[in-house]
Amino acid sequence: MGIDYSKLRDPNAEYTMRDLSAETMNVTRERGDGRDVEITDVQTTMVDGNFPWTLVRVYTDAGIVGTGEAYWGAGAPELIERMAPFLRGENPLDIDRLTEHLVQKMSGEGSIGGVTVTAISGIEVALHDLAGKILEVPAYQLLGGKYRDEVRVYCDCHTEEEADPIACADEAERVVTELGYDALKFDLDVPSGHEKDRANRHLRAPEIEHKASIVEAVTERVGSRADVAFDCHWSFSAESAKRLTKRLEEYNVWWLEDPVPPENHDVQREITKGTATPVAVGENVYRTHGQRQLLEGQAVDIIAPDMPKVGGMRETAKIADLADLYYVPVAMHNVASPVATMGSVHVGAAISNALAIEFHSYELEWWDDLVEEDVIEDGYIEVPEEPGLGVTLDLDAVEEHMVEGEELFDEA
Repeated sequence: MGIDYSKLRDPNAEYTMRDLSAETMNVTRERGDGRDVEITDVQTTMVDGNFPWTLVRVYTDAGIVGTGEAYWGAGAPELIERMAPFLRGENPLDIDRLTEHLVQKMSGEGSIGGVTVTAISGIEVALHDLAGKILEVPAYQLLGGKYRDEVRVYCDCHTEEEADPIACADEAERVVTELGYDALKFDLDVPSGHEKDRANRHLRAPEIEHKASIVEAVTERVGSRADVAFDCHWSFSAESAKRLTKRLEEYNVWWLEDPVPPENHDVQREITKGTATPVAVGENVYRTHGQRQLLEGQAVDIIAPDMPKVGGMRETAKIADLADLYYVPVAMHNVASPVATMGSVHVGAAISNALAIEFHSYELEWWDDLVEEDVIEDGYIEVPEEPGLGVTLDLDAVEEHMVEGEELFDEA
């Protein structure tokens, strides 16, 4: 990419900042039993799906390769390349230490939030796949074992007539009866034709009634056959969110997602506590520290971290543990390829309070072609028992769908 990142900061140099490298931490002792493995390289490539997915591979001197995925978006591949020197020579089994090592090394470049956390997340997922393969155990075992053999999936639904209540109800019917899902989500931040000024986040009464008509049409159509959530994408003002959540109380709403912008958790708490409509938040908040305020302030009914964005698999499990102290279930946001989706499945298997995992690519016919295994069946994903994540990249499919200008991974 034109920059030799290893010259910007020598991973072997001494710094006054906290350093968690193996040499500094004195964890270089031989381990035996095939566990003396070193990372030799980290590579990325981007796949042009319904989002530009950043796939990550961590290579070792044992010839074993781990595959992960960072949340989509600009900058992640460059940041992963930036961090590669900090990983070379390290033992990939030290997942937690290596993750914190990267957080520390990248602290001056924003490792408390944003795309830097996303890049670290992609590496962390690959380390779980790699460690599982080295130890010959599925990734959920590295997180403490499993609570369930399969994880429920909710389908994020779309239609060309997204503002038409009947069209939404028809699509809900199709997804339930033809595709086999018993959990759905629809967008509510859609044009109603009654807007006066969309910049001010205010909802006029006719707009609220239009949104209620979508909720009514969809929930009445599917009845008890499926749970249905609705997403607002942080679009509304506090007073509008209060009126909307109250208006929807008469319907069987699974949850209303992100009704107000994500920064002010005090406002979010007021919205959640002021309504009987369940409220879900979390995909745009980073690491356990970010989710902590939402949970300790009881500002959410359901927490919705995005695993390859929030900090990775262990970080998501930590968030789930914190949520469980407040009896809050976890519904993982997910717009990923099959790789990070399966990473979320392993987390969903290992935490007690898993509710469901999102699937955002049901209209993308080749989504599951990226891996050799079948993934979703009748709205559920079976937890793999194979080592690591339990999915194998189909490199031919990856090459076919790569973002223009990207290069394919090296062979192991």
